[in-house]
Amino acid sequence: MQNDKLETVMKWVFFACAVISIVALLSICYFIFANSIPFLAKYGLTDFLFGTQWRPTQETFGIAPMLVGSLYVTLLAMLIGVPAGIFTAVYMAFYCPPKWHRFLKPAVNLMAGIPSIVYGYFGLVVLVPAVRQFTRLIGMHSPGLSVFTAGLVLGIMILPTIITTSESSLRAVPKSYYNASVGLGATHDRTCYRIMLPAARSGIIAAIILGLGRAVGETMAVIMVAGNQAIFPRGLFQGVRTMTTNIMLEMAYAGGIHREALIATGAILFIIILAINAILAYVNAKGGHH
Repeated sequence: MQNDKLETVMKWVFFACAVISIVALLSICYFIFANSIPFLAKYGLTDFLFGTQWRPTQETFGIAPMLVGSLYVTLLAMLIGVPAGIFTAVYMAFYCPPKWHRFLKPAVNLMAGIPSIVYGYFGLVVLVPAVRQFTRLIGMHSPGLSVFTAGLVLGIMILPTIITTSESSLRAVPKSYYNASVGLGATHDRTCYRIMLPAARSGIIAAIILGLGRAVGETMAVIMVAGNQAIFPRGLFQGVRTMTTNIMLEMAYAGGIHREALIATGAILFIIILAINAILAYVNAKGGHH
């Protein structure tokens, strides 16, 4: 009888937690779109998305340079972080000796707990001078605050998310898959990459989505290493401003239509993240049916 009462209480506790989560999400959506839709209707969605100038003092709000900058930085971060993270997860799941794993696993978890401002400071002190020196060696000029530096920092930042989630997915694959493959004559390497890795596909895609979400939404680290110029990127080693940094840099003193434009920028970013997640989830579900 007591167990039945406890079960009923916990059921309502879980239900309340679910309702709070849904209400919080709906509240965020309402705040963002209630403040951005009137601005977009007045200013024009096309002018806002494809405008090439961001000049708040002249009430000119074009976010195309920030859209392109966010795209460049995020793609570079994913190109760096996704392969490195997945291969590291495969190593930790199938190749790493237990004595090494006892050190590597806490180290990866520690990386996940490091504040983004620390990553930004590392990029500013170490990577920016290194990129500046490298570009001089190859006959180019760069201040070091660039698309490449921002992408590299973000690539490092998303590693623990991708590694941890991917390794958990790989270890969740039934051991019978491995035993059956090896029993049929496949090598350890072939079994890992042709059997175990595809079997953990859904979890790995989830890891990529989580890493992508962090890369797109990161602000502080990018502010410190990207250069923050509201112009189209002129090269891999030139400065850029992303949508998140644009909001962060100007929201503190923005007012009126300027503030509405920044909230609209957040709404566009929100829609982009939802669209990316929906596309990846669709691809994952479609692959699962095959």
